[in-house]
Amino acid sequence: MPDQMKTLSLVKGQQHFCFRYEAGEEARVLEALVEMVNRRDLPFDWFDAAVLSHQLGQHLPAKSRSHARRHRYRA
Repeated sequence: MPDQMKTLSLVKGQQHFCFRYEAGEEARVLEALVEMVNRRDLPFDWFDAAVLSHQLGQHLPAKSRSHARRHRYRA
């Protein structure tokens, strides 16, 4: 089965942020969101990152989402 391409999208004013990634690369997408928040030249903040990370979670299979909920608060 070929990897599925997924897309996250956010429109903020004149800016359009679009992320394309393959299933299984969610951790890399989260890292990219953090890097974007830290960039001073982009109008991208933690709220924007939260919106996109929520979209990311919606793209996960139901089994992965329930696993993540069970392990969310464990260190």
